[in-house]
Amino acid sequence: MIKKKRLVSLLKKLISINSENPGGNEFRIARFAGDYLARLGLKIQIYEFKEKRSNLIALLEGKNRRRSLLLTPHLDTVPCGGSWTKKPFAGTVINGRLYGLGATDRKGDLAAAMEAVTGIVESGRKLEYNLILAATADEETGSHYGIIPLLEKRILNPDAAVVLDSDDFSIVVAQKGLIHLTVSIRGKRAHGAYPWLGDSAIDRAAAVINDIRKHKFPFQPHEYLRPPTVNVGTIRGGDKVNVVADRCDFELDIRFLPGTPPARILSELKSILRKNAGGRYKIAVQSLQRPYSIGLEHPLVEHLREAMRSRRVRPKISGSEGATVITFFQERGIPAVATGFGCEGCNHISDEYVKIDNLYRGAGILETFLRNYSFSSAKDLR
Repeated sequence: MIKKKRLVSLLKKLISINSENPGGNEFRIARFAGDYLARLGLKIQIYEFKEKRSNLIALLEGKNRRRSLLLTPHLDTVPCGGSWTKKPFAGTVINGRLYGLGATDRKGDLAAAMEAVTGIVESGRKLEYNLILAATADEETGSHYGIIPLLEKRILNPDAAVVLDSDDFSIVVAQKGLIHLTVSIRGKRAHGAYPWLGDSAIDRAAAVINDIRKHKFPFQPHEYLRPPTVNVGTIRGGDKVNVVADRCDFELDIRFLPGTPPARILSELKSILRKNAGGRYKIAVQSLQRPYSIGLEHPLVEHLREAMRSRRVRPKISGSEGATVITFFQERGIPAVATGFGCEGCNHISDEYVKIDNLYRGAGILETFLRNYSFSSAKDLR
């Protein structure tokens, strides 16, 4: 049984442990959560791929140990910043809201998961499968010390996964792909009084950016996702106001839909560059995540919807315009969805909060979902 007072107390303790990233230290919070779950009888392991960047893996053994379901929130938060009016590490409760750094993103969901596990253990009833709770490091700066190496090294290899990284009871079944890249354009240096003697890399970059903004990248319309987007995040060029710039670099954030190969996006981008910069350009891809989608008939989706309805919550099927870690499971052939119980619009803000009633309902939803989840359907096989 879910206990609201215990849930609130747990979240306050999690918020009191600083796990800002950058800063990069999840050691204390991983140890706290691990000790808590160990007292319930779960098997605990801590993995680090960099000192103090701790990942907690907790195992609740079930009846069929050949099948496993993963539940995964993350431990780190964004940096606090200096504009809070509440104490960011106090977990202050005001009018049904609990304020604190990570309350929505994602210490609230971690607390809900831990409370759901507590309720299951207290009931004395075994689940039909092994439950793995993985509270991971480094999500806020790319998961390079968290979920990525855990999956690559097959430390985590579940049959299915629920990522706790969403708000307001959304069930995320689709996600845009992501390409982060840097474009470097070369020109010819000259005196600013005689620009015709040079070749301005800034002018060429401006033409490229203008054409990119007008270009319609290919996509297949998706019910839960907006069309593709391109954002110019940074631009740097030139040395001095009276010198024709011989170099200009800019960074692009490209989000694209399921059904579009990333190679197609890059090919069309190169065509725009050849038109405006000839052969005097380079592209360096920093990050690439493929788009993701899962069918509404999958047991992960069906059981989550049923659990929400049983708690008188209307499930909201949605897509994610931003990147969550569900795409990393796709690369391993592991079906995954994302859900969560934070407050939309509270991620990465000052005076971040979560609604206590929503978190209480969320913990109950997770408990019901975990009790009822079944791997019996052939649709759930990889």
